[in-house]
Amino acid sequence: MEIIKSLEGTEATLKVIGRLDTLTSADLEKAVTEVVPQIDSLIFDFEELEYISSAGFRVLLATRNKNEESLKIKILHLTEEVAGLFEVTGFCDIFTIE
Repeated sequence: MEIIKSLEGTEATLKVIGRLDTLTSADLEKAVTEVVPQIDSLIFDFEELEYISSAGFRVLLATRNKNEESLKIKILHLTEEVAGLFEVTGFCDIFTIE
């Protein structure tokens, strides 16, 4: 998995490429931890995300729960396969997805 970080003002974008699973979720968690203190808006760009496991969903949920009051989170560009996983897990109801 590769994570491309970009910061513009108080908004950060984390573009995740590849598979977000048990082996890679700690990398996403680290990237989130690094940018959160500097921002008030976080975008996850999943255009090139091939798969997300429960470990990846846990990182997203933990990020939301820890920063619910101070951070706006948005998810962009879900592939059809990943969108299906968001629907089955109910995460499409928890996050803003565009």
